Amino acid sequence: MTPSQQPSGFLPIADHGLIGDLRSVALVGTNGTIDWYCCGRFDGPSVFAAILDADRGGSFELAADVPARTKQFYFPDTNVLITRFFAEDGVGEIQDFMPIVDDSREAGRHRLIRRVVCVRGSLPFRARVAPRLDYATCPHTLRVEGCHAIFESASLSLALTASVPVEPDGTDVWSAFKLHEGEVAVFALDQVGGDVMPRTCPLAEAEREFAATVRFWRQWLSASRYRGRWREMVHRSALTLKLLTYAPTGAIVAAPTTSLPESIGGARNWDYRYVWIRDAAFCVYALLRLGFTAEAEAFMGFLSKYVDLRHCDSSGPLQIMYGIDGRSELPEREIPHLSGYLGSAPVRVGNAAVHQFQLDIYGALIDSIYLYDKWGAPISSERWDEVVDVVDWVCANWDRPDEGVWETRGGRKNFLYSRLMCWVAIERAMRLANHRGLPADIPRWRQARDTIYRQIMKRGWSDKRHAFVQHEDDDVLDAAVLMMPLAKFVSPTDPKWLSTLDALGEHLVSDSLVYRYDPQASPDGLPGTEGTFSICSFWYVEALTRAGRLEEARLAFEKMLTYANHLGLYAEEIGHTGEQLGNFPQAFTHLALISAAFNLDRALG
Repeated sequence: MTPSQQPSGFLPIADHGLIGDLRSVALVGTNGTIDWYCCGRFDGPSVFAAILDADRGGSFELAADVPARTKQFYFPDTNVLITRFFAEDGVGEIQDFMPIVDDSREAGRHRLIRRVVCVRGSLPFRARVAPRLDYATCPHTLRVEGCHAIFESASLSLALTASVPVEPDGTDVWSAFKLHEGEVAVFALDQVGGDVMPRTCPLAEAEREFAATVRFWRQWLSASRYRGRWREMVHRSALTLKLLTYAPTGAIVAAPTTSLPESIGGARNWDYRYVWIRDAAFCVYALLRLGFTAEAEAFMGFLSKYVDLRHCDSSGPLQIMYGIDGRSELPEREIPHLSGYLGSAPVRVGNAAVHQFQLDIYGALIDSIYLYDKWGAPISSERWDEVVDVVDWVCANWDRPDEGVWETRGGRKNFLYSRLMCWVAIERAMRLANHRGLPADIPRWRQARDTIYRQIMKRGWSDKRHAFVQHEDDDVLDAAVLMMPLAKFVSPTDPKWLSTLDALGEHLVSDSLVYRYDPQASPDGLPGTEGTFSICSFWYVEALTRAGRLEEARLAFEKMLTYANHLGLYAEEIGHTGEQLGNFPQAFTHLALISAAFNLDRALG
């Protein structure tokens, strides 16, 4: 048990690192335990889910079997995670990684490798592998043959191979072994079945897989163009965003976990293992900004294959989110037998917000297409025809109330942010048409764009607050309006905007941390409270930067960096005492960090 481990058996959310293979991920605690893993795909049923129920969720424990201090870091410029154990008689480490494979048959193995190395002295270790399949609802049987163990169920079979003996304990296995300086032990967990047969993982093979995985990540990161002041944090954010991509389809998930709470004991626990159009489009912007074009191209491929932008009904041509395989239905259900992180129930799978009406997604999408055309490759004529249809629809529907960017469940309203991003959709499409000489009904688009602008300026401004507000004809502040200068809707030094920035700083900012809005002033239909929203905190940094308030911006940015975990990772929110809350790690936060760092670094010169 590490000093930061909580009495309930739950590690703090922030006390985890992330590994993955561009299909799924695993969370590895600073105590060496894997307590979140869905085999094969981000949104698949869990194999280990102790982070959602320490007793029933299942885990893969691996640690020194004596009192030891632990430290965790990433092998430089990679997503290979090292957890070190410092004990009286020796120092050891676990090297956790998931090999990156192509679309061959071996991709179906979904291998997870844990190399244990004694680097000084000698050290005893213990391991316990306790899968609880399908959110601990699917029983399995166990076969153990020497150093091999097969966990079999009706829906999934897993093979554990180890270079040290393992022993059965019910349907779990355990191992106790001692390593001397220079000695290595290996555990490999594979999905098996069909054409994928159980296979050993000898020490030499594990070493080759380690080297190949390191090489993959370093080669990928070498394409980055960022050379600024915060290179380590920016590159860690880029590596994290890459881990959240699903290679078979080009999907980008909002986060790789479900139901990690926005407030401890509260009910604001959601499943984020899906493709939010907004989040994915913003990821494309962040990665393009750094020079990574393949991910943008892959996401455009996801849209082409799975999203019919020319199909349109009353809710529009887009859903707000899709499954990583492009499916449109994500039924939300509760898993009542899992207690939730620190008792924060319910645990949810699926997301009912899939059918919400949110207009801002059109601005995020068209902006990403515009940027891909600018920094990646020119869009095709067929893609342009789809853009035209989308923008024509936005021109006809931008003035409808919706649920808004924060997916509130308190009824539809005329949110300013939704109007703003409709303006972005039309404005970016006009830029694209003019730059490429593409056919479009420019007069109609211009009229709609200008009408949105005037309406925001008239009805989105509060004389009482001296600020732009959450929705029309009201006085509630909302951090989403920080996007106004970032989206180039208003000058970052416009007096109205500077007054808004001051109002946000006074009422929604706490030590650089930014709340989305005040749920007391603007009820969102949900019980409980939440922490500060980290993407808003980085938006605030960027807004200060663009306003020329560089000292404030830099201090706020440096403060935000102190809220990262030991590996540079962020959850969705920051709690009252600085703890990380919500699903982890969160794409939204990391893409906003990249944008804020890029723009602040450029402004500082």
